[in-house]
Amino acid sequence: MKEVHWSAHLTEKGRRHLIDRGIRPVEQSTRPPERPARKPAPPRPRAAPKALANYADQLLGELAAANDGRLVKPIESGPHTVNWASRVNAARKSGNIPAWRLAELTPLPVPARLTKPQAVVAAFQKQPQPMGLTKPLQGRALRIIQTLITATEAQGHKAALGTTQGAPPPHRRRKAPPHFTITAQGESVGFLVLQEQERSEHVPTDKELADAKKHSWMRIPRFDCTPASRLRFILHGGNPHRASEWADLSDRPLEEQLAEIVQEVGLRGETAHTAEARRRRSKALPRPLEPLRAPLILSLGYASGLRSSPRCEMAAP
Repeated sequence: MKEVHWSAHLTEKGRRHLIDRGIRPVEQSTRPPERPARKPAPPRPRAAPKALANYADQLLGELAAANDGRLVKPIESGPHTVNWASRVNAARKSGNIPAWRLAELTPLPVPARLTKPQAVVAAFQKQPQPMGLTKPLQGRALRIIQTLITATEAQGHKAALGTTQGAPPPHRRRKAPPHFTITAQGESVGFLVLQEQERSEHVPTDKELADAKKHSWMRIPRFDCTPASRLRFILHGGNPHRASEWADLSDRPLEEQLAEIVQEVGLRGETAHTAEARRRRSKALPRPLEPLRAPLILSLGYASGLRSSPRCEMAAP
């Protein structure tokens, strides 16, 4: 049943009539009575996050949440320590993660100096600045390239020299031709070596301020860029797995990441080889025969002058 509220309003004429009779009206609000406020609904309990089924799922969740796709777990001893080796084996057997992500990569030692440079490295040494790097950083870059090519050649891959025209222009830094290539199982992976830049706020000179005031098209740069002592390798070609760029980090220099780059080259080669083998198998399979669509011809047969019964014959294709 719908609830109905009744209200009355005392006019000024009625007020005077009551006062004349000695009755003083009580001042009341003319606003309609307010409905009682509803009690707020109790908050719904939040659903608890679904607990991971086992330790393998926990490890996979941590790996997926890692920023760089890499987990570092300390190996400790004691009654309450975690057996990470066992958990890694369980994650590997679960089939929910590619095997290459759980592969144990052996660090590659970088030589302190080049004694027997590889052919590509030797070609770089003949140029003053083949990659546009400063002299102190060029020696380090050549030693890293030497280690990288030596490791990939040990796996059956081949290296070749690319461009030696120096550093690419700033607007084409990531799209410039590679400085060298490594071909793995027919897949060519190009390597572009760049020197990182430090950016600082630009302080305009008096000449720049005068030129900008004189010419409306004059623009004063906002930042100054100076070469840093950090390297960056950019990979082009093939299907990326881990990443397409590796660079010096504050807590992890490029030398400690070479094993990942060697693995990346091999993975791109394997993917290309598998795709090519699949294409070859699909071409080798016989094509399905098209259904016979010859028309049916109704003919009448005659034998010895006698009419036979009609029969349905299929015309030859």
